[in-house]
Amino acid sequence: MAKTSPLEFIQQVRTETSKVTWPTRRETVMTGVMVVIMTTILAVFFFGVDSILQAIVTMLLKLAQ
Repeated sequence: MAKTSPLEFIQQVRTETSKVTWPTRRETVMTGVMVVIMTTILAVFFFGVDSILQAIVTMLLKLAQ
């Protein structure tokens, strides 16, 4: 492989970054909101599953006494 000088590397990086389609501010905000909503839904779901499993284990341990 041919070695690239640091200046040439920076120029290549700038060229490639200019080709990127960056999201708009609205798209970024909407994506962030969706992440918060999905995280909240998953947290509530796992809290529910954990509570049910805790109740089952507690009941089984009471039966074992």
